[in-house]
Amino acid sequence: MKEIIQKTAQGSHAAVIKMETMPDRVHLLWEADPQSGIHRLVRYLKGRSSHQLRTHMSTLWANLYFVATMGGAPLAVIEQYIEIQKTD
Repeated sequence: MKEIIQKTAQGSHAAVIKMETMPDRVHLLWEADPQSGIHRLVRYLKGRSSHQLRTHMSTLWANLYFVATMGGAPLAVIEQYIEIQKTD
């Protein structure tokens, strides 16, 4: 999953800064051009990964996602939050 996400982000001119994958969710911090439309990037990411992994699973993604901008939060704080998610 991580490799697919990395390649898909690169193909979308986005950069993955931090990522943690769990059996039921993915936490992803990425940098992307806001003009490209985050909903398009998420749809593309979910579509590509689903297509490549569909042979291993019957269903992969829910029809929802959560997106938030960092605002003024320091990058290190966001990275730390994502890092501790893998221990949940």
